Amino acid sequence: MHILVTGAAGFIGFHLARRLLDEGHTVRGLDNLNTYYDPRLKQARLSLLEPYPGFSFERLDLIEKDRILNLIGDCGFDAVIHLAAQAGVRYSIENPYAYIDANLLGFMNILEGCRQARIPHLVFASSSSVYGANTSMPFAVHDNVDHPVSLYAATKKANELMAHCYAHLYGLPCTGLRFFTVYGPWGRPDMALFKFTDAILKQQPIELYNHGRMRRDFTYIDDIVEGLVRIMKIVPRPNPEWDSRHPDPGTSSAPYRIYNIGGSHPVELSYFVEVLEQALGVKAKKEMLPLQPGDVVATCADARDLEVITGFRPQVPIEVGIARFVDWYRTYYR
Repeated sequence: MHILVTGAAGFIGFHLARRLLDEGHTVRGLDNLNTYYDPRLKQARLSLLEPYPGFSFERLDLIEKDRILNLIGDCGFDAVIHLAAQAGVRYSIENPYAYIDANLLGFMNILEGCRQARIPHLVFASSSSVYGANTSMPFAVHDNVDHPVSLYAATKKANELMAHCYAHLYGLPCTGLRFFTVYGPWGRPDMALFKFTDAILKQQPIELYNHGRMRRDFTYIDDIVEGLVRIMKIVPRPNPEWDSRHPDPGTSSAPYRIYNIGGSHPVELSYFVEVLEQALGVKAKKEMLPLQPGDVVATCADARDLEVITGFRPQVPIEVGIARFVDWYRTYYR
């Protein structure tokens, strides 16, 4: 297959692109290499993709409408996997317009490019943050998600609605995956595991919000990639049993589906830190803080729909995943 991966220099995009290339697909990577975090890490990821003969790269911003439309229209992609976005819950409070540009205008350009080029399947990244104020767990794709508590979450919910419109109006097959707290080697420096590792090794205190009682459904990167690769090959079709009198948010009369991808085993942040301390062989200095605006106390994925359609469920426990991250971190930063 010939596949466009947006955000190819990012954490998930890099791992996905490498997996697709290893399987013999050709991949066109797209990324703007912005400075939200250290671009050198993004360049280092790209340097591992560039030797593949099936890989090509385009430095491009999602809001560059004409270039996006031309790229998608000219290359004859068999699938588009859209992972590029402005990430981060707390940063969306500091810089909201970055999310409007990348996550709304940028996604609109991707949708329009896919429509015009008649792309056979668009797979896009959503987020567990869309569940917002919902505290009924595990979170299911059949739940209502109309109460986001951060602008980042609102843009991801908007992406799902925009994709559904294009699936309904133009028959564009769209699949959204709600990722649950992804971690692993080559991870983002703004994520908890990276920040904690860096601080502990520098003997600096780590900040534990909600006094360490946050619970997250941590999902290892290889499990995320496995889910993406499997779902890419399953093009959604209209559900003939969808009932407009009792509309199910997780499916549709259009060629559109939403799935959770998470381990379904939430872990308290305090235990997460204990596992990290064991992997590092260093005790952490902890600063207990209250819950931050935009954060939710807990997440847990009901991923049964994904398992039914793909035969896959995440496998890697945090004890293994954290150790792998620490090995990578020590090697990369010597």
